[in-house]
Amino acid sequence: MDGSLSSDPEANTSSSNGRKKGNWITFPFIAGAMAGMTVAVGGYLADLIVYLIKEFNFKSIDAAQVFNVVNGASNLFPIVGAILADSFFGNFSVIALSSCVSFLGLVLVVLTAIFRTLRPTPCQVESTLCQAPSGFQYTILYGSLILTSIGFGGTRYTLTTMGANQFNKPEDRNTYFNWFFFTLYLASVIAATAIVYIEENVGWAVGFGVCLAANFIALALFLTGNRFYRHEKPGGSPFSSLAQVVVATVKKRKVMLSSRSEDYYHGNDVKVKEVSGSVTKSFRFFNRAAMITEGDVKPDGTISKPWRICSVQQVEDFKTLIRIFPVWSSSIFLATPIGMQTSLTILQALAMDRHIGKHFQIPSGSVIVIVLFTATVCLSVIDRFFEPFWRFLTRKTPTPFQRIGVGHVFNVLSMAASAVVESRRLRKDDTEALMPALWLFPQLILVGIGEAFHFPGQVALYYQEFPISLRSTSTAMISLIIGIAFYLSTALIDVLRRVTDWLPDNIDDGRVDNVYWVLVVIGVANFGYYLVCAKLYTYQNVHDVVKESGALVSDK
Repeated sequence: MDGSLSSDPEANTSSSNGRKKGNWITFPFIAGAMAGMTVAVGGYLADLIVYLIKEFNFKSIDAAQVFNVVNGASNLFPIVGAILADSFFGNFSVIALSSCVSFLGLVLVVLTAIFRTLRPTPCQVESTLCQAPSGFQYTILYGSLILTSIGFGGTRYTLTTMGANQFNKPEDRNTYFNWFFFTLYLASVIAATAIVYIEENVGWAVGFGVCLAANFIALALFLTGNRFYRHEKPGGSPFSSLAQVVVATVKKRKVMLSSRSEDYYHGNDVKVKEVSGSVTKSFRFFNRAAMITEGDVKPDGTISKPWRICSVQQVEDFKTLIRIFPVWSSSIFLATPIGMQTSLTILQALAMDRHIGKHFQIPSGSVIVIVLFTATVCLSVIDRFFEPFWRFLTRKTPTPFQRIGVGHVFNVLSMAASAVVESRRLRKDDTEALMPALWLFPQLILVGIGEAFHFPGQVALYYQEFPISLRSTSTAMISLIIGIAFYLSTALIDVLRRVTDWLPDNIDDGRVDNVYWVLVVIGVANFGYYLVCAKLYTYQNVHDVVKESGALVSDK
């Protein structure tokens, strides 16, 4: 199966005129584009709940539900963009087009803030009757959310893959992932503080206008770096190749397996034969897809019936996806509690004292910046101190599984801390002053530490283990996890609202602490599932990584 990268990475490092392609010269353009897009879309998403409540008369829980759906969409569309990049258009085209789409979405967002006719009449003070948005107003609002979700979704992880494709050495890619996520979180901090402050204190139109400008700058910066990029060549849809494995296996289900390597089709290229070797014994049922039977191969060595025989490499790529699926699925319930906590924390902040001093009040949408700031600091600490210190003590590089495992632990701890804080907040009576929002900081710090470990760990694992032809898809898998998690969190909130009285419109009358305890139970059970998956998993490409980087990595 053809890879998504053009033949030889080393051959692409320079162009015909001698200019070097790829490597660290591309990082400022790619990271800068990501920073701009993050500020643009993150700036309005961070305060979306508040905007819907104050300007569109949404009820608090309904606004939280919309927030989760939009975040879910923003993290589901990257998998679509990755498939298009891997299969047909390449990363550059997908990123450029997606940036234009998000720009159009933000134009609509700005228009809703500028023109009074695009928003419902404000609620009367001390009145429970509020006018709902009209059909036209809903159309503009949801249209803007859809366009920005598609646009940001098509750039976020496609940019990640395009950046990783600029490097040949695994150690450079690992460093790139750390600093790329550092840039991502730093931009998110700016979006959730400076942009949110402008929106709530200067004006929604001005704040959204800054987001629009950031989107434009990001697109311009990305296009400017085009002459330095190493461009990948799409190899056609890798998913049709994977489907061929299933179809060929079913057609040959009665064929007896052979133990001889020459009985399997390795491709017509001698180099491919040397690389692919023989089929593995795991999931032996699928080995039938690569067995040569009469009429499968032409005299010149090419395939005559593509849906009856596949190469050994195609079969092994399919097996790799099967092996990694349980590990990937364990991360869904790692991200689901974070999605619920994000929306519920904003609602908690609205019901708490957010003043620092007499004159400054923290915008409720900015509270989650503690997660981003903590992750930003921890990423730099991990890259510069933790990993070197770990190698000094153990003479081994921390594996992606170890980093993800640490993230699981901190995630459970953060949910427990959230439950304790909310329980204490609810115990205060009406005569006492509002609980300071600073009490939310410890739980958010724990989340930030966990994210600094498990998100880069997951991206590095998938990029390392996935077939070359699915490189863009591999980095988008973490986005797919987040997208599914946000939809699961929305569904879980809806179920809890139906079967319990924990989540009324006024959370002071509910029991959000019980919701967090449910998440603790889910997190503990999921961590146990993850440990089983990690124990049973065998790295596919780790030996190649060790050989190239010279690093010491523990074998499983």
